[in-house]
Amino acid sequence: MKNKILLLFLAFAVTSGMALAASRTVTLDIQNMTCAVCPITVKKALEHVPGVQQASVDYASKTATVQFDDTATTADKLTEATKAAGYPSTVKGDGK
Repeated sequence: MKNKILLLFLAFAVTSGMALAASRTVTLDIQNMTCAVCPITVKKALEHVPGVQQASVDYASKTATVQFDDTATTADKLTEATKAAGYPSTVKGDGK
């Protein structure tokens, strides 16, 4: 009986944690993209951030759209990753 209660508790704890995880999407304004190869570097930098599920970079608009798990990373970590790769960025629409 105690084992069943423990298993029920563990199952609830696991599913509760998963319910708190949410996929979030942000658009970043990217600086310093001067050629058609730059988006490849930006995309790779973003994809190496733990929690990033998908990243797409548009050279024409100088933006990146990133879908990520908000329990694993933040928009600030995404902008740090692009900056470290030589492409400073800001969250589009953010007052920063």
